[in-house]
Amino acid sequence: MVRPTIILSAAAMASCAYAFAPQQVVVNRNNNLFSSSTTAMQASRRDFFIRAGSTALVTLTTATINSSPAVAATTPPTAEEIERIKVGYKNIQYLLDNWEQETTVCRENGGECKRDADAARRAMGLRSTTDPLFQIEKVFNKVKYMEDIDLDKLEQFFEATEDWNTAMNMSNSMAFISQFAEYNPGGGKDEVLKYLNEAEIQVKLAEKALSVILDCVTSSPQ
Repeated sequence: MVRPTIILSAAAMASCAYAFAPQQVVVNRNNNLFSSSTTAMQASRRDFFIRAGSTALVTLTTATINSSPAVAATTPPTAEEIERIKVGYKNIQYLLDNWEQETTVCRENGGECKRDADAARRAMGLRSTTDPLFQIEKVFNKVKYMEDIDLDKLEQFFEATEDWNTAMNMSNSMAFISQFAEYNPGGGKDEVLKYLNEAEIQVKLAEKALSVILDCVTSSPQ
């Protein structure tokens, strides 16, 4: 078991050491990276983003390290894993387009209907191991190893993964709270709707982030 602080420190030191290595890259006042030739610049940019990405995605990955996951983490995502992102994105879009319908559950034979946020958690990959987006951050962590990745979009990709992680956690919290808001002291149907609306906002932010991620992994450099 490796402590997260050790992983973070190691990743940060690796990034800094590479970024300031002599005869590799030069940092100007605007923090732009240059190299002595076009070929060297492309190689430097890829290596830099691979190292910098390790720091950006450290909150999305597990702190437990063993030989098998370590090998898997250095390979690009498979076609099936990319398809999971596509399917998950479509599921989120459908949920948002049909929010009230999908978050309303009615008893059989014309029984009482109530709002339920379980559909939101399911679309975000938080309900079952069979959900397309279940632990999708592990797939995100492989993207930096794609050979045909557009290097100009990597920075946007890393920012989008952070936005996704935040929105996923927040939507999960809001959806979970809404399911019990009616029965809490001072609660009621208005409280359920309040937290359900907050969950919807977070799902919209997650959809936006996933759109950027999907564009990065499915587009080729020009």
